[in-house]
Amino acid sequence: MSFASRFLADLYKLPKRRCGIVRTRNIRVPMYDGVALATEHFAPKLPGKHPTILMREPYGLSGFATIGEVYAERGFHVVLQACRGTDKSEGEFDPFGHERDDGLATIDWIKAQPWFDGRLGTSGPSYLGYAQWAICDALPKQSAMAIKVTSAEFRSIVFPGGGLAVGLWLSWIQTVEGLRGNPMRTAQRMFTGGIERTTLRATMKLPLRDADKRVTGREVPFWRRWMDEAIGNDAFWQPLDHTHRIGARTPPVSFTSGWYDFMLDQLLRDYATLVDAGHTPQLTVGPWFHVSPDLQMESVKQTLEWMNAKLLGDATSLRAKPVRLYIGGLGEWREFESYPPMQAENQIWHIHPEQVLSQRPVRASAPDTYTYDPAHPTPAVGGAMFAFNGAGPVDNAPLEKRDDVLVYTSEPLFNPITILGQVRIALHARSTLPNTDFFVRLCDVDEKGLSINVCDGIIRKTSADPAVPDDIWKLNFRMHATAHRFNRNHRLRVIVASGAHPRYARNTGTDEALGEASHLASADIEIFHDPAHPSAIHLPVVELDRA
Repeated sequence: MSFASRFLADLYKLPKRRCGIVRTRNIRVPMYDGVALATEHFAPKLPGKHPTILMREPYGLSGFATIGEVYAERGFHVVLQACRGTDKSEGEFDPFGHERDDGLATIDWIKAQPWFDGRLGTSGPSYLGYAQWAICDALPKQSAMAIKVTSAEFRSIVFPGGGLAVGLWLSWIQTVEGLRGNPMRTAQRMFTGGIERTTLRATMKLPLRDADKRVTGREVPFWRRWMDEAIGNDAFWQPLDHTHRIGARTPPVSFTSGWYDFMLDQLLRDYATLVDAGHTPQLTVGPWFHVSPDLQMESVKQTLEWMNAKLLGDATSLRAKPVRLYIGGLGEWREFESYPPMQAENQIWHIHPEQVLSQRPVRASAPDTYTYDPAHPTPAVGGAMFAFNGAGPVDNAPLEKRDDVLVYTSEPLFNPITILGQVRIALHARSTLPNTDFFVRLCDVDEKGLSINVCDGIIRKTSADPAVPDDIWKLNFRMHATAHRFNRNHRLRVIVASGAHPRYARNTGTDEALGEASHLASADIEIFHDPAHPSAIHLPVVELDRA
């Protein structure tokens, strides 16, 4: 037992270790094209045969080595592999491009090892989860998967609402490149906000195509390829989409995510696909964002519980019901048989003049207005974004006081309201430019006036969209899923803006290509709330029994 594995086991309150381990470094696993990938094997020092857990990741072997030790000390062989072009693996790192073939080659290698007994688990968050989906239809008969904060496809992650998640990808580039070149300095930048500051500076300059050099000091091949080939190109993304592999033959899956994870909706889609195929997956959604420490702890614990149940036949640690959700505002966990657990009532709250949000019908009124200037973009404040600092639920006062933001607030609630599922927005809007973004956020305002974000969503309009009467768009789009109780005397608040930078790339207001744009144009925005154009937010309201 290393100090690191003992510390992690104590911190995460994991089951008692069963054995020591043997760690084999510097294994070179050949891929089908001859490229060799750096791999490590953690073997439990126990007699007999034992299942294997595979983790394939691009963040450097040392970063997941302690996790490998922890699993091996509890009776599993663990294969930890650096994806192509990362750590000491050969080849070029091309995100998503090689995980199918390289994963299949790695399975073939595992099957040929004398210690492999036919039982295989896969585990890991984020990119590691995508690597699992890439091979989910080729796993042995007795397998299990632990999927965490991820998606089986990434086009919708790269281009949410038609925009570009530029903050995610530039921060991720810094993380991957930094862990390979200088892991200690990169870890320091994660903790101190250095990565977010660099991303912000880089995205304030144009063109975006050169942002890779601004954050790493060099051209990053995959970023350049995305700028040249991936934008608006179905053919680029089709072979990287593994949603069609999910079905009746998928092994048992445990899902873990957070209400403030930017891939939550895609994870819930993959969960629903399995349910439709006749599976009963396990699902846990907590009050977490993508890199929340508590989420990482829960992920490790649930991997062990799931693999014990599905590969070792010991289900004593599994909970009674497969779905466990944290209800924000209520501050409680609830367990259900499925997700969504019940039919929700569609409760409509209308936007009114004078910053009012109400269930009353709208009356004739002039639209509200603001100006969006991409040279001084509306900032991202908290939310479901990739950030080591600043993600998740935060005080929205810095956002709400801006001139380029509209705020609509209800009266204090007499009775609490609980929502569970997808919040939708129907927004009637007009812009002086055909290229405009619309960002909408739902907040919970407490008795003291503290406004905390619950969920949000964005949509990008372009000059390629069809013409509409009077140039007034009716925009219907979803915010990310949530589970939240607005307590008595709290107020609902809706925020309307035209960006959340650098979480999303600025809409330049021009027809220039996303990666090549070099000019910025301001847009004057109108938000309508009259009987012909009733802008409103639609809440999925449910009744939860008191535990």
